Amino acid sequence: MKQNALKLLDEILEQRKTASPDESYTAKLFSDGQDSILKKVGEEATETVIASKSGDKAEIIHEIADLWFHTMVLLKFHDLDSDDILKELESRFGLSGLEEKANRKK
Repeated sequence: MKQNALKLLDEILEQRKTASPDESYTAKLFSDGQDSILKKVGEEATETVIASKSGDKAEIIHEIADLWFHTMVLLKFHDLDSDDILKELESRFGLSGLEEKANRKK
């Protein structure tokens, strides 16, 4: 079910890329361009940090959902989607974080 939600969101975001900015918040983000999307990602990341510091679990969930959403908009802006991220995460299974970080420098 959870992966299906990501796939559904990928499909909706793809549709919003060509929708009218007057009819959709997400279409407006795409229309306004990368800087607007990046601004939202930054705002949501900051709000996630603040929510975490507060310890309010409902607020943490809410803010991380917003962060994931806007990050997925950024992915779609670059013609990527959740599968690209899931594949990257899967490639890291069985690899320590230290190994993975060292491999990035190569």
